[in-house]
Amino acid sequence: QIDKRHQSKDSIFFRDGVRRIDFVLSYVDDLNKEWEKKLERRKEFESNLQKAGLELETEDKKESEDGKIYFVKIHAPWEVLITYAEVLNIKVPIKENDIPSMVENPLDCMLTPFRLPEKVMHPEPDYFTAPFSKEKQELYLINDESTFFSPSMRNRIVNYILTRCPYGTEEGKKKFGIKRLLNNGTYSAAYPLHDCQYWKKASDPNCDNERYTLYMEWARFLRFYKEQPLDLIRKYYGEKIGIYFAWLGFYTEMLFLAAVVGVICFLYGLFTMDENMSSKEICDPAIGGEIIMCPLCDRECEYWRLNTTCESSEYSHLFDNVATLFFAIFMGIWVTLFLEFWKRRQARLKYEWDLVDFEEEQQQLQLRPEYEAKCTQKKKNPVTQEMEPYLPLTSQAVRFCISGTTVLFWVSLIIASMIAVIVYRLAVYAAFASLMENAQTLQPISGLLTPQLATSVTASCLNFVIIMILNFIYERIAIWITDMEIPRTHMEYENRLTMKMFLFQFVNYYSSCFYVAFFKGKFVGYPGAYTYMFNRWRNEECDPAGCLIELTTQLTIVMAGKQIWGNIQEAIVPWICNWWGRRKARNNPENLYSRWEQDHDLQTFGALGLFYEYLEMVIQFGFITLFVASFPLAPLLALMNNILEIRVDSWKLTTQYRRPVAAKAHSIGVWQEILNGMAILSVVTNAFIVAFTSDMIPRLVYYYAYSESDNSPMSGYINNSLSVFLISDFPERNKPKTNTENFVICRYRDYRYPPDHEKKYLHTMQFWHILAAKLAFIIIMEHVVFIVKFFVAWMIPDVPADVKAKIKREKYLTQKILHEYELEKLKERLCQGDKRATEKEFIATEGRMELSRAM
Repeated sequence: QIDKRHQSKDSIFFRDGVRRIDFVLSYVDDLNKEWEKKLERRKEFESNLQKAGLELETEDKKESEDGKIYFVKIHAPWEVLITYAEVLNIKVPIKENDIPSMVENPLDCMLTPFRLPEKVMHPEPDYFTAPFSKEKQELYLINDESTFFSPSMRNRIVNYILTRCPYGTEEGKKKFGIKRLLNNGTYSAAYPLHDCQYWKKASDPNCDNERYTLYMEWARFLRFYKEQPLDLIRKYYGEKIGIYFAWLGFYTEMLFLAAVVGVICFLYGLFTMDENMSSKEICDPAIGGEIIMCPLCDRECEYWRLNTTCESSEYSHLFDNVATLFFAIFMGIWVTLFLEFWKRRQARLKYEWDLVDFEEEQQQLQLRPEYEAKCTQKKKNPVTQEMEPYLPLTSQAVRFCISGTTVLFWVSLIIASMIAVIVYRLAVYAAFASLMENAQTLQPISGLLTPQLATSVTASCLNFVIIMILNFIYERIAIWITDMEIPRTHMEYENRLTMKMFLFQFVNYYSSCFYVAFFKGKFVGYPGAYTYMFNRWRNEECDPAGCLIELTTQLTIVMAGKQIWGNIQEAIVPWICNWWGRRKARNNPENLYSRWEQDHDLQTFGALGLFYEYLEMVIQFGFITLFVASFPLAPLLALMNNILEIRVDSWKLTTQYRRPVAAKAHSIGVWQEILNGMAILSVVTNAFIVAFTSDMIPRLVYYYAYSESDNSPMSGYINNSLSVFLISDFPERNKPKTNTENFVICRYRDYRYPPDHEKKYLHTMQFWHILAAKLAFIIIMEHVVFIVKFFVAWMIPDVPADVKAKIKREKYLTQKILHEYELEKLKERLCQGDKRATEKEFIATEGRMELSRAM
């Protein structure tokens, strides 16, 4: 016997020091009216767990740090593990892999500073594996029964039993599963244990100390330049979490290339600022200083000189230049390369992590306990011929109708809030315009802070706050309506929730960017015939240098704000919660604060923990693909965020959260389809941004068709792009209150005939030429990018050739080993005189081996 007080701090074993703790349940024995019912449920549940073969050991509340919590420690003995390993089709080693590893890359020596030690990267040798079978135990490499199944496999098996174990009958229905017991407060928590403290190794020599290794080599920010120990992550947390970090790491690697090209395009814009003829003309006192622009709002605003927007027009060239077009096309191809190369990386991981034959049915396609509990009606399954619960079609239809209308209502709410922000923009725009024209204190910054930019910045900040509030509420609504639909399987549940959340967040985060990109400044009308929103607020105009700088502002605020807020939520909030929960424990001797209590005080990662991580990254992926033509630095922002994100996610998972239950997954699931959809949409949005939001096409049309100077083809462009309006034609509603300098005409951004022309204020031929050029550009750019995309996708096979060969070789060798084993067994039976082992059976087995070799 090991003394409890001596053993408690870091032990992951029962009091005997031999049996490993695979899972812990905790509960508080509160004496309220439900007390007896909860006690009855616990007795029944724990009795059924023992009948299923699990071993339990309870820690009395007197032994706990706060004197209130009972802990039930669960151990799965060998017999239980091998039974359920067969049920769950778990693959285990049968022979060490003898396939030679890949040829060494000559550039590997350059990558040495980024490498981790081999023991960290590959904690286990590579084996040929086969699904476990109780009858063939001697076939597997079982050196030690206590370590044959890894802790993550063990906790997965125990969790499988816990989710299906009954605890009695209530209201005529059979009740089962730990999830329901947690929901009704019978137990307060259920979790597998971390193997040691993260900041130092365990004193117990039987402890693997994988958590400590993960913290030291992966979770610290100073290791940001190192590769991720994916095999160790998979071993400790399971394949589902492993594949998320593999994807996030690969996405970050690919962002490096996009960020480099984006910075080059930005630098091109920076170095060519002085050569930009448009901003030179706007800033020239003799040209921009002499052009009198029509008022920006009705009555309150005055006439203004074009050169007041000098600085903003210079800055807009940073993002609105020829490099923008190149970068938009480059990103269309980059997205394809990213998705295709990820499929190859995923195929390699599937092979290395024994997921090639992984059937979703093992875990994801099993009926959810909630589905089984809520569906009282049963029908025969045509495949298994067994009776199983089902939800009637009428009930499904009603639930889908409620779900659909709820989602539509919330999407409408976002659109309404966006319209409210647009109304805010229109309402304060006039105020900013009149304030900035009259306030002397704003003179030093008036060149940079135009009324358009001031409105855009404040509206973007307001929009960001609204986005976050709606997000917070909708998350809870989405989970509630998905629960109400009662999806049949775990996979169905996740997919439905994913589509609801993604649709909502897509509209929530991108609607304001779509407004600035495709609607702002497009439906303004012209002086004397402006268009009004709700017949009250005059529609916004773009800056004379174009709307692209405003889209850049909007994108930067929403994207950067989301990333900063996300990291605060992910890292600081759990840390504060844990600090608050642990502050009492510090007063007690450390050796009394047991491993299960330490883990109990951590945050719960939850079944949807990974879902939120993927959602956050996919929304970011949308920002850097859908609107990248307006902001070449977006991939750099995303790269810096993701380098931090990997370490924040790893740090919080290793230090701030209870160990999640290991789960299998062979891909990133439905997110792959969402990424593919966004990749296709991004080509369309970027083509439209270059055509309609940037000023590139009007400039090119002027350059080739309307330029009057051979020496400086772009000179005169600004004058050409502004139409003339006769001030006396202003209706009373639009006319400014004052015209102190008695201007006769004013200019506005459009291509319309002057007041002395017979087609007064109608669109000129140049307008139609530009429109035709824009539409032609969209069609050409889309076709070029799509052809290149599909060609690249066709050229790059989804599974690398060497992985295909290895999969075939492993299948062949595994079958050979299994057949040889069966042949040996048959020989033994024949030698022992087993009459059932006939000669025909022997010949059939040998024949099967020959056939396997031939294949």
